[in-house]
Amino acid sequence: MKAVAALAVLIAALFFIPLALSVELTEPAGAAHAYPALLDLNGQKLANGEFMQWVQNERLHVTIRYQFSDGQLFKEAFKQKPELIQEEWLWKESKNGNLSREFAVNFLSKTATAQNYQDSELKHWSESIDVETGRTFAGFGFTLSLQNLRKRLVAVTVEILHGGLDQMRMGGRLLKGDRFVIHPEIPLIAKLFIHVPDTQIWPTNPPPAGFLRWEGPVVLPSDPLIRVDLLPGGQSGPAEPIGSRRTK
Repeated sequence: MKAVAALAVLIAALFFIPLALSVELTEPAGAAHAYPALLDLNGQKLANGEFMQWVQNERLHVTIRYQFSDGQLFKEAFKQKPELIQEEWLWKESKNGNLSREFAVNFLSKTATAQNYQDSELKHWSESIDVETGRTFAGFGFTLSLQNLRKRLVAVTVEILHGGLDQMRMGGRLLKGDRFVIHPEIPLIAKLFIHVPDTQIWPTNPPPAGFLRWEGPVVLPSDPLIRVDLLPGGQSGPAEPIGSRRTK
């Protein structure tokens, strides 16, 4: 197998994690517009963001744009009835007006495509992926699935672990959120060559659950670790445990 194809297989395995549970829709999402902040793990702002979410043709659409000098776009689409199903995921970066790298997953056709520079040349590849629609999510899809699965996840052991109740300083306020840890399961042979950091997501507490904070690599496991806060401005402090009590 060529190196590019092998890399594509590895990326496809890392972009999304299957849940043990199907996602029964308990909190349908509608129109939303917010301006989150993208920061490093020390709380220093890297970029301003614009989050847009809307329903069109019975599909939930999500776009997030980060205002770096070169621009980044994050786009997803979902079906919400009778259960939450992610249909597509896209991450696109550009520099000086030119495409830098792009990764996309179509969960319905079960394909992953990518464009990325290798040896100063933009490479393209496409691979079939083994996913189960309705139980496999990527990007912001994790947050939506956690919002609907929260009551079930705090009571059972699954691939996504409930780490407890935390508080964190954000936008001049002290806020509470349930910490969920997503630990990617990768093939044993891949563990010899690559370290895959955990991703952490905090939905708001008490419910109704909404997005509060996300921490993890930008896209690939080798990317820098970043933080995305719901509220921009002011100090962004680390999440600190405040107890194991679970608010229903």
